[in-house]
Amino acid sequence: MFFVDTLEFEGLGNRSYLAGGPRTAVVVDPPRDIDQVIATAARRGVRIAYVAETHLHNDYVTGGLELARLTGARYLVPADAHVSFPRTPVTDGDTSEVDEHLVLRAIATPGHTPHHTSYALEEDGRAVAVFTGGSLLIGTVGRPDLVDPRLTEHLARAQHTSAHRLAATLDDEVPMLPTHGFGSFCSSSQAEGDATTIGKERSSNDAFTLDVDTFVKRVLAGLEDVPAYYTHMGPANAAGPAPVDLTPPEPADAAQIAERLAAGEWVVDLRSRVAFADGHVAGSFNFEGTGKLATYLAWLIPWGKPVTLLADTPAQIADAQRELTRVGIDRPAAAATGNPAAWVRAEEQLASFPRARFTDLADVHERSEDVVVLDVRRDSERANGFIEGSLHIPLHALHGQVGEVPDRTVWVHCAGGMRAAIAASFLDATGRTVVAIDDAFEAAADAGLSVTRPGISCSTRTEGTRPSSRHSPGRLGPEQAHPRVTGTGLPVPGDSGHSGE
Repeated sequence: MFFVDTLEFEGLGNRSYLAGGPRTAVVVDPPRDIDQVIATAARRGVRIAYVAETHLHNDYVTGGLELARLTGARYLVPADAHVSFPRTPVTDGDTSEVDEHLVLRAIATPGHTPHHTSYALEEDGRAVAVFTGGSLLIGTVGRPDLVDPRLTEHLARAQHTSAHRLAATLDDEVPMLPTHGFGSFCSSSQAEGDATTIGKERSSNDAFTLDVDTFVKRVLAGLEDVPAYYTHMGPANAAGPAPVDLTPPEPADAAQIAERLAAGEWVVDLRSRVAFADGHVAGSFNFEGTGKLATYLAWLIPWGKPVTLLADTPAQIADAQRELTRVGIDRPAAAATGNPAAWVRAEEQLASFPRARFTDLADVHERSEDVVVLDVRRDSERANGFIEGSLHIPLHALHGQVGEVPDRTVWVHCAGGMRAAIAASFLDATGRTVVAIDDAFEAAADAGLSVTRPGISCSTRTEGTRPSSRHSPGRLGPEQAHPRVTGTGLPVPGDSGHSGE
């Protein structure tokens, strides 16, 4: 009998796996904060005998090296991955005995990276699961453009070949357990679903249903901007990440917070966007701790910039700190919790800005042209529809382009509200007058705003709603910190693409 436990890291859209038998186990693609993995193994009562990496990750810092060191496990890393530390190099066809009757077999699957390796878990010679890392994902594949732009098309073709190799090697009923694809930007397109098998992918995944040329064309056309922090992840993983320090940060009082802001450091408020809008430290930025904190903060902050965290409770600081270590933001400079009124000096007041819905924007739009509608969604989202006359600056570009936003009242929106709150905090920090739209974009047309859709020349609005104004609303010009662990004695994955909100 064997088991597979799934550790979910929703903030990054990734999964890690603990799989084994009655006595020993292997960990596949572990997170940076390995205490969670060790605790899962302890609950199972198994010893970690192997730690296996499918590839050098570009979206997070691995805990594999430290996990292997602490447990004495053999560290399996693809042989062609260039690393600066001792490991057990793995090549195609290599096997490792995880437990009695249980073997891990390496399958070369280049595409996401040139050295990418999948691992089939075999019981008595029969594959019972396959860990596909960033190669074959649920309904899609890992993006091929994270290594070198010159290799992108070549790697896209390799993804197609690797997918077919997996299908030829494994039976249709074998559960497929990828690392990426649950909101990770390492996925080449939106992945859907929680569980799959080789057979299900064979019948629905573009890697199988399209010929190689059509597949490559579609993959390349669907690639979006790469989060800026990705450029630091591969080198960190190749060098061998240091152990994490999750001890509480230095406490900061109001004077220290003001000093850090004056020095140009980032002060990040982790509270809900509702609470932040109602009252916050002027100059601070709002990244909700329950949103995709690690992805967006690491994407937007200048790399290496000191960051001070503000939150309601110490537990929220600890959760954020844990999540940020996964992307290489190891130690907050300081932190403060409690009543926001204590975060500002006696002579200062908390800042605030209004929140609104698209119906409010429609009302203002009818009465005044003195507004700018700022859309901070990604290019692919805007391509599916946008408010006529709106200014488009994706969130990941806004901090460096605030000066391009006209000096009028700015109504900022995204797809659901989280990214709009981040953008509003950026604008508010520069002294701009801003309104954060906390609403689903689908409500814009229902509110009577003119929404342009691809291939449709006229405005789109819902029958019976307020007619669109003739005035343009602006000028032309997008966690959980702890993993969820699921387990089973059967060879199936646990519970559950790019989520903007």
